[in-house]
Amino acid sequence: MRLAILGGGGFRVPLVHGALLAGGEVTELVLHDVDAGRLAAIERVLAEQAGGAANAPRVRTTTDLAAAVSDVDFVFSAIRVGGLRGRRLDEQVAHAEGLLGQETAGAGGIAYGLRTVPVAVALARLIGELAPRAWVINFTNPAGMVTEAMAAHLGARVIGICDSPAGLCRRVARALGIDAAAAKFDYAGLNHLGWLRSVRVGGEDLLPRLLADTAACESFEEGRLFGADWLRTLGAVPNEYLHYYYFAREAAGSESRGAFLLEHQRGFYAEPSLASWERTRLEREATYMAETREGERDDLEGGGYEKVALALMRALAHGERTTLILNVRNGSALPGVPGDAIVEVPCAVDAGGARPLATAPLADHALGLVTTVKAVERATIEAATTGSRAAALRAFALHPLVGSVPVARRLLDAYVAAHPELAYLA
Repeated sequence: MRLAILGGGGFRVPLVHGALLAGGEVTELVLHDVDAGRLAAIERVLAEQAGGAANAPRVRTTTDLAAAVSDVDFVFSAIRVGGLRGRRLDEQVAHAEGLLGQETAGAGGIAYGLRTVPVAVALARLIGELAPRAWVINFTNPAGMVTEAMAAHLGARVIGICDSPAGLCRRVARALGIDAAAAKFDYAGLNHLGWLRSVRVGGEDLLPRLLADTAACESFEEGRLFGADWLRTLGAVPNEYLHYYYFAREAAGSESRGAFLLEHQRGFYAEPSLASWERTRLEREATYMAETREGERDDLEGGGYEKVALALMRALAHGERTTLILNVRNGSALPGVPGDAIVEVPCAVDAGGARPLATAPLADHALGLVTTVKAVERATIEAATTGSRAAALRAFALHPLVGSVPVARRLLDAYVAAHPELAYLA
């Protein structure tokens, strides 16, 4: 199989390559990036990482997008429009208004979407033309929004992934003392906006038992992050990103992840090596969402994106049936959400694609939040695909983490001034 990674100079690419070394299914790995220097750095790390492994795929790098995607079997899209400098600017503009600048939630997420969706749509059109049989696995944030924009051109052949739900399920299983593979997890929502509502083993829901035990509940990240009392109040375990909604005042203006990563990765790209990459990766993972928790992450093995992506790729390529929590078109799986909307739910996956499994309706409070954020995502996509400044303003003003029309106007003006990619909204 031939796999192309768009954003191939990105810092996480060695995680995917390392996982590929154990499989052997991918014979050629094509890395594409607009930055030739970053591509060269990652190519050097991959050469060290392969170390003469018999199953190592042949690695080819290119800055020519058409050459990268032509006739490939799979495309992993992991682009970052504007780079980490753009992410830092997103945070700074939001912080100036006393708001959250995070890249998938609130003002920062909207700004990132406005920059990214036009590029993602162009990618989808090109892939549809040059590799119409390819499966596209989208890593690019804001993942739900970007996947929805690409699905307008690729349909069910684009699937969004995130490691947050899988990590949450794994940690809850550990807290319960059960094998995650033997449990059925009821998780539903949008990307970075979902809730784990039950954990069934042999027909019994074990989640109430966990929520009733404060020590067990606060033995894993989300329990410590939200507190056992709040989880009992909800009757569910939220995705970690819901901290930004449930503790909005405490979180606002506190994070500066883009600025940290920009400086943190500078040394690695200046003198790339496998040892330098591994050291930088561990430091990066240990500080992930550090502004919202006292301890380090439980899982420092690399976030898990590569594991979800490769499990999905194997199921699609070989018909190995599995169930994964993915970002796909809803259909009728999640009541109350439009059928063509991208949702994050458990899916049955095989060679025919990923099919969302029917799930119970969201609680009213959750459905209200999902409906509002989905409306914001769709306004952002409208602005990015039509150039509508009114749609962009609507996206900022309607987001629950902005909550002010005058502030929304100032944000839109400031982001357009900060990012040349947003000149289409001037």
